[in-house]
Amino acid sequence: MSGPEGVPRRSLQVRLAFFYAAGIFVAGIVVLAVATVPLAGVQSTVPIDGSAPGAITGTGHGIGPRRLLIGSAVALAVLVPVALAAGWFVADRFLRPLRAITATATAISAGNLHHRLDLGEPTDELTALGGVLDGLFARLQASFDAQRHFVANASHELRTPLAGLRTLLEVALADPDAGADSLRAACREALALGGHQERLVQALLVLATSERGATRLDTLDLAQVVRAVAASRRDLARERGIDLAEHLTSAVTVGDPGLVESLVTNLIDNAIRHNHPGGHVEVSTQSSGTQAILSIINGGPVIRDDQIPGLLQPFQRLARDRSGGRSGYGLGLAIVNAVAQAHQATLTTVARPEGGLAITVRFARPSPGTPLRQEDGGSKSAT
Repeated sequence: MSGPEGVPRRSLQVRLAFFYAAGIFVAGIVVLAVATVPLAGVQSTVPIDGSAPGAITGTGHGIGPRRLLIGSAVALAVLVPVALAAGWFVADRFLRPLRAITATATAISAGNLHHRLDLGEPTDELTALGGVLDGLFARLQASFDAQRHFVANASHELRTPLAGLRTLLEVALADPDAGADSLRAACREALALGGHQERLVQALLVLATSERGATRLDTLDLAQVVRAVAASRRDLARERGIDLAEHLTSAVTVGDPGLVESLVTNLIDNAIRHNHPGGHVEVSTQSSGTQAILSIINGGPVIRDDQIPGLLQPFQRLARDRSGGRSGYGLGLAIVNAVAQAHQATLTTVARPEGGLAITVRFARPSPGTPLRQEDGGSKSAT
């Protein structure tokens, strides 16, 4: 009888049973040896002529070697099945949690991600392993659920502009009286829809890169990164009537320069996009102890505390822009969250009572003497 991948079922139990039985059998031989060797030299004695008990001679009949050999052989023969039975029982008890782990892992591999081990008591190394695996299974289930949710949302987001583009082209082609002006207008709208798709795909690529983790670690100053990104976004803030203020002091950390720049870009873009006309955005950097701190505060609509966790998930958009439609793709704060996790940074998001958010990202500072990477002043597009 075979188990998964052709491995004989209970082969480990058989080996353990023989191992335990051998130990019990050897222990039995040692006990018999200790008990019978002294008896082999003992003989029955009687006094001579009623003399004192101290004057004795070796006469009489003792326990002969033949009787000892027969008794020992019988004892050892009885010990063999006893040792095997005890070894099998002990191995079965020892392997029972492992069988539960194997059965649950098999069920989970078949798609039942809700299964758990729940080994219970007694608490030992195997039940501790079961607890670790239960936590792993829970994280896997959450990851697969999030992936399915993400794929569904991404499909919807990509399908909407594609459907609009197809409708636009079909209408233009179906009009027999379409002139050059109407065709140019249709082409402009098609280009706008294509640009929307391109930016969405770029945002998805940035999110995927952020979730993959940091692949390059350099020493950089958050103040330099913020200064470069804010300079590239100042015209956008001015167009929307947003006051963009900076309070920057050196805040050196270690991270992936591209991902950190993406984090700063998305924080500033979201603060500008989801804001009231005439609102404000305040960005600051500072060092505190072993941390390099980046903070951004912006005005905007009032957000409930229970809505904040959803904002860190992809495709979650709560605010509408001034034209009444939804702005952005709902990926900005998801990218920020992914970059923070990739750098093991602490992300704190607080809803302000007067509206808007206060977001703080705490990075670890590098060890003293680490050279600083100079920024080139580039900036990634917002997502």
